[in-house]
Amino acid sequence: MKFLQSSKLIQFGMVAVIAACAAPQAFAQDAGTRVAVVNSEKVFNDSNLAKAMQTRLQNEFTKRQNDLRDSAQKIKSAAEKLDRDAAVMNEAERSRRQRELADQDRELQRKQREFTEDLNQRTFEERAKIAEKANLVLRQIAEQRKLDVIVQEAAFVNPKADITDDVIKALNSQK
Repeated sequence: MKFLQSSKLIQFGMVAVIAACAAPQAFAQDAGTRVAVVNSEKVFNDSNLAKAMQTRLQNEFTKRQNDLRDSAQKIKSAAEKLDRDAAVMNEAERSRRQRELADQDRELQRKQREFTEDLNQRTFEERAKIAEKANLVLRQIAEQRKLDVIVQEAAFVNPKADITDDVIKALNSQK
C-alpha cells in the first residue's frame, strides 16, 4: 500500500536525524565507548504497540477504502454500459453521460487522494507515539547498561550489540 511507502520515508527521515545527532558523538569518543544497535523497523513492526496501531488504522480506514472500491466499480460499470449503449444513443445523451462519468471519476480521484493523505497523516501520528515511547525505553536501557551510543540501522551488527529485542520486550511490558 502507499502508506507503507510513506511510512518508510518517515522512518528514513527519523533515522537520518537521529544518526546525524549521534554520529559526531560516536566518533568523538575514545576506544572504550559502549555502543548498541537497535533496528527501528523491527520495533515499528513487531512490538505490541505497532500491532495495535495497525489494527486501529485498519479499523479506522477499512470502511472508507471499501466505499472507494465500490465507487470505482460503479464508475467502471457505468463506463462499460455507456460503451455498449453509445451506438444507439443520440449525441446529446452520449455527451451528457460522458461528462457525468468524467465528473464522477474526478470526484473519486479527489476522494482517493484525501483518503491517502488522511491515512498517511494518521500513520505518522501513530508512529510518532511509538517512537516517543521507544526513545524513553532506549534511554532507560542505555542508563541500565551504561551505553554511550545507541545507533539505528547499522550496516553490520554483532548480535551482542543488538538491543532490538530488549526494546520490544520493554515496550510490550508497558501499559
